[in-house]
Amino acid sequence: MNVLPTALPGVLIVEPQVWRDPRGYFFEVYHAKKAAEKGLPREFVQDNESCSSRGTVRGLHCQVTKPQGKLVRIIEGAVLDVAVDIRRGSPTFGRWVAVELSAENFRQLYIPPGFAHGFSVLSETAKMAYKCTDFYAPEDEIGVLWNDPALGIDWKVTDPVLSKKDAVYPTLAQAPKLPEFRP
Repeated sequence: MNVLPTALPGVLIVEPQVWRDPRGYFFEVYHAKKAAEKGLPREFVQDNESCSSRGTVRGLHCQVTKPQGKLVRIIEGAVLDVAVDIRRGSPTFGRWVAVELSAENFRQLYIPPGFAHGFSVLSETAKMAYKCTDFYAPEDEIGVLWNDPALGIDWKVTDPVLSKKDAVYPTLAQAPKLPEFRP
């Protein structure tokens, strides 16, 4: 496994070693010991999967007092995966990175606790699997408006399909509560 840093400390691109032959391919999706050696969490407590259609934008989501780190990958299709640092007091507050993840490139993205996460679907459909470092707590979830002009994220989609809550989240500047940066 190769782990690459991004412009945001703690947000990591994971490139697994993929073995291919005439039958297809094989790779280790996750290996706790190898992950820990590369700076990734060793323990995840919840696995999730979503399926979305072209043009869908999901996010930007985060939990405040029970923050989740997420290791995301695409099983089918392609997405533009986005991590935004929304931790008050962080030197990279309000900055974001976007990485294309696909079933073809096998890349994974690790989004640390305290970062908002979202993605847009670039293919006809996309199936995403992700591991979380803490349990989902709906009462603790917050969101930031996907098209916040101050962030200026280019989602690579036109006329996005949004959930009702994603369409009305506040901008980052208007968010009433955010996670705190802990160096």
